[in-house]
Amino acid sequence: MDRVYEIPEEPNVNPISSLGEDVIRGSNPRFTFPFSILFSTFLYCGEAISALYMVRIYRKNSETYWMTYTLSFFMFSSIMIQLTLIFVHRDLAKDKPLSLFMHLILLGPVIRCLEAMIKYLTLWKKEGQEEPYVSLTRKKMLINGEEVLIEWEVGHSIRTLAMHRNAYKRMSQIQAFLGSVPQLTYQLYVTLISAEVPLGRAVLMIFSLISVTYGATLCNMLAIQIKYDEYKIRLGPLEVLCITIWRTLEITSRLMILVLFSATLKLKAVPFLLVNFLIILFEPWVKFWRSGAQMPNNIEKNFSRFGTLVVLISITVLYAGINFSCWSALQLKLADRDLVDKGQNWGHMGLHYCVRLIENVIMVLVFNFFGVKVLLNYCHSLIALQLIIAYLISIGFMLLFFQYLHPLRSLFTHNVVDYLHCVCCHRHPQNRIENSQPSIETEARQNIV
Repeated sequence: MDRVYEIPEEPNVNPISSLGEDVIRGSNPRFTFPFSILFSTFLYCGEAISALYMVRIYRKNSETYWMTYTLSFFMFSSIMIQLTLIFVHRDLAKDKPLSLFMHLILLGPVIRCLEAMIKYLTLWKKEGQEEPYVSLTRKKMLINGEEVLIEWEVGHSIRTLAMHRNAYKRMSQIQAFLGSVPQLTYQLYVTLISAEVPLGRAVLMIFSLISVTYGATLCNMLAIQIKYDEYKIRLGPLEVLCITIWRTLEITSRLMILVLFSATLKLKAVPFLLVNFLIILFEPWVKFWRSGAQMPNNIEKNFSRFGTLVVLISITVLYAGINFSCWSALQLKLADRDLVDKGQNWGHMGLHYCVRLIENVIMVLVFNFFGVKVLLNYCHSLIALQLIIAYLISIGFMLLFFQYLHPLRSLFTHNVVDYLHCVCCHRHPQNRIENSQPSIETEARQNIV
């Protein structure tokens, strides 16, 4: 998959100069403080400390199963994060023993954050000076509804800082869906079973919930960036707010339904959830096998066939983890060079939400009719209704975003209203036929007269 480098600030197009018929020269981008890197590192450290603290508490109380699962979810996501950062920064081909050691003790995000801060301070001290090494970047932008190709110079230091930002965005995805989602689900399950919420577990669930919400919001932003990599995209506060509300309602309602379903059936729920996850996991590989295509060899130049296979498996595991709790906003396509389908795929989105809605309704009904009354002191029917309504509201915010707030909605060949019209258009001809019959009778009467 091609790496997408992001420029922190949108280039200023006011003092532009034309380089040709279709290319416009923009001013050089400015560097900004890496708030996202600090926030991602804070979430990683906070969740790690709270998870290890709960492991210590569970061990002290001789709760072996709770301790094992809490530690396993933390270790798996942490190891995947270290491997991702090493892969993005290509540390295996560099002589950086300190960075590799920090990754070995699971503190890679901390040392990477320090590197990004040092790079930012270096840029801040050299502000106003021209860098000796620059590169030209071209992106398309929509200005007043017209597509314009803009070109600007990007210094090596700014590009390095942007690479750090992109690495942390991918790190947040892995932490959210391979660590925080199972951790939050399990801690909620333990809370329902034990009927108590100690402070340490509450802190861990808060960090996990923030991490999941942040990762799901970034999931949409990265999906737009990957699909429209030729365009310079900038989301406004209203768009980000809509995505955040949509993802928060979708994930919280989905996870609560999974927790209540699991608490109701206990071990009997494991086969259903496992089969659900395996279907999502093997779906891209089945399509890849049916297409008859060869394994892509453009992921990394120095990778062997086995290394490429490991990367593809890691990507599909992350893809399955995302789709298990929410919509991934991308459709994985292993036969394609970019590994993703860059089409809009309204059908894929509609199929996902229809299947998830049916699953949620089934699990909620199981909880409503077979749930143990000891679990909650509230009406089960009211809880079930609220969870389904919350999921439906999240779908409403999703439709609102794609219809009115998507930054490149003018490029859509079809939008949400078009597809809704296609569903209803089959009814219009029937109504027209029924309405036309009286008019034919009246014309016949007039002719007789």
